[in-house]
Amino acid sequence: MAVESSVESQAAEIASSAPSLIEVRDVKKDYELGETRVHALRGVSVAISQGEFVAIMGASGSGKSTFMNILGCLDRPTSGKYLLDGVDVSELSKKELARIRNQKIGFVFQGFNLLARTTALENTELPMLYSRVSKAEREKRAREALALVGLDEREDHFPSQLSGGQQQRVAIARALANRPSLLLADEPTGNLDSRTSVEVMEIFQNLNAQGLTIVLVTHEPDIAQFAKREIFFRDGQIKRDQKIARSQSASEVLKTLPVIEE
Repeated sequence: MAVESSVESQAAEIASSAPSLIEVRDVKKDYELGETRVHALRGVSVAISQGEFVAIMGASGSGKSTFMNILGCLDRPTSGKYLLDGVDVSELSKKELARIRNQKIGFVFQGFNLLARTTALENTELPMLYSRVSKAEREKRAREALALVGLDEREDHFPSQLSGGQQQRVAIARALANRPSLLLADEPTGNLDSRTSVEVMEIFQNLNAQGLTIVLVTHEPDIAQFAKREIFFRDGQIKRDQKIARSQSASEVLKTLPVIEE
């Protein structure tokens, strides 16, 4: 059932008139594998505005993961420019890139990557250990982030005491701890059941409605339909870039799914 809420419509209108947060200009990325050169990206150009929710689609080897690594300042383009919030990050030093990753970008991955012997609250605080944030402020922000993902009553639980969906919520809270301007999610529902996947998408839609820019990599077309725009990669190039006319409302879809006891 395709439902577009008024809140999401307002977010889409704001995004369409907002300045670009991401500008990628003729980016190419080559890798050397022995004597073979692999062209992972073949001249990609795209702009993503502040407040957008974009799904990146494509088969394995299409270039979508390489593209996300460049957006996340985890890799550098071989040529071309990448501007993040108006700053050309293509030629920055490793230290400068690390600072941008910490301050401007939140990461959510398929694997939750939580520390096993650390509570949900402590896991959420981790990114702030590398920032100039006091202990009291770290705890305050971590509790706020956990509340945003519905885990304020589980902050003292260890990962082994949480379901897969709850662990992914902690991972999302951790990504939000430094109040980033961009959230990058790489297959965040890959290890989750159907209902929990939609619950994660509901969190993303709520965050996007509050103005957070989200770029999501997924191979699942039904998950992509919760975004506002789809970009399809093939052979290192963008083959299709389109707005989703009527994106799915996660909160409405959840009403049709059976509840799973955690």
